Amino acid sequence: MGSPSQPAWQRTLLQSWQQRGLLAWLLWPFSLLLGVLVRLRQGLYLSGLRRREPLPVPVIVVGNVVAGGAGKTPVVMALLQHLQARGHHPGVISRGYGRHTQDCREVRNDSSPAEVGDEPALIQRRTGAPVFVATRRLDAARALLQRRPDVDVLVSDDGLQHLALARDIEICVFDDRGTGNGFLLPAGPLREPWPRPVDLVLHSGTRPAFSGYRSQRTLAAHALRADGSRIELAKLAASDQPLLALAAIAQPQAFFAMLQAMGLSLAQTLALPDHYDFDSWLRPSDKGYTLICTEKDAVKLWRHHPDALAVPLDFTPEPAFFATFDRLLQDAMDARLSSPHGHTTS
Repeated sequence: MGSPSQPAWQRTLLQSWQQRGLLAWLLWPFSLLLGVLVRLRQGLYLSGLRRREPLPVPVIVVGNVVAGGAGKTPVVMALLQHLQARGHHPGVISRGYGRHTQDCREVRNDSSPAEVGDEPALIQRRTGAPVFVATRRLDAARALLQRRPDVDVLVSDDGLQHLALARDIEICVFDDRGTGNGFLLPAGPLREPWPRPVDLVLHSGTRPAFSGYRSQRTLAAHALRADGSRIELAKLAASDQPLLALAAIAQPQAFFAMLQAMGLSLAQTLALPDHYDFDSWLRPSDKGYTLICTEKDAVKLWRHHPDALAVPLDFTPEPAFFATFDRLLQDAMDARLSSPHGHTTS
C-alpha cells in the first residue's frame, strides 16, 4: 500500500487501514466521532431540514466511500462513451480536485490542469463532453446547463457524500482494497459507514471483496504523443529505447505491472504522489530515457515534456452493468416526462 514517494507516516497509516491492528484501534475513538457527524448530516437531509436541489436532467453520481482513488474517473469516461453511443448528450461536473482556482469554469481543450484539475482535463480531452468545475457541484451543474442546453444527462465525478445535489443514480466504485478494515477515518479508509444504499456497485479491480458488477482494466495497445499521433506498444517493446515509466496515481505499481505485461522493458520506474503537478520534476538528463506515463499524468507532463508517451487505460464494465444502468436511466427520464419536476433523491 502506498507509493515509495509518500512520507513514512503516510505509508504506515495506509497499511494500517487494511487490518485492525494496534494503530487502527488507537484511532478508532476518533472514527466514532466522524460516524456521529456523518449520521447527523445525513439525518438533516432525510428529515428535510436541509433541502436537496433538483436539476432538470437526470443526475448520475459516480463516487466511492473509500478515501483515495478507486478508479472513478475511468468509470466516468466509460459511462460518457456509453451514453454518447446511445445518442445522449452528457455533461460532467466536478470540483476539480487539486486545482489552484476556486471559481466556476468550463474545462476547454487548452485549459491548464492547474486551473481545472487533472481528471476533468483528461475527461474533456478523452470524451469531448462538456465539463464544468466548481467548488459547489450545484454551481457547476447550473453553469453547464445554461451554457449547453442540449445536455440531457449530468455525470458527477465524485460527490457521493455531496448530499445537497439531488441524484437519480448512485454508482459506488471499489478497487481491490474493498472497504479495508471497515473502520471510518482516521482508523480506516471509509468516508462513511458501509454498506449504504446505492443503485450500482462496480468493482474496478480484479479481486472483488463482495458482490457487485465487475469490470476489466487493460492498457490500450498503443501510446499517444502530445500531437495525438500513436505508436504501437509492440513496436516500442521491440525497440532499444530505455523507458522511464512515471505514475502520479493512487496505485502506480499497478500501472508499471501492466506496462510490463504488455512486453515493455522498463529501465526505471518512478512513483509520485497522486495528482502531482510535475512543475518541479527534473528529468534525468544523462540517461536518454523515453518517458512513458498514464493519460492522467500526460495532461500535465506534456506541458513540460511534449515528447512523453501516454498509454490509455481501457475500462470495460461487464454488459450486465450497462443493462441495469440503462434501465435505471430510462426510469429517471420517464419520471421527468410524467412530471416536469420529477426527480429522485436517493
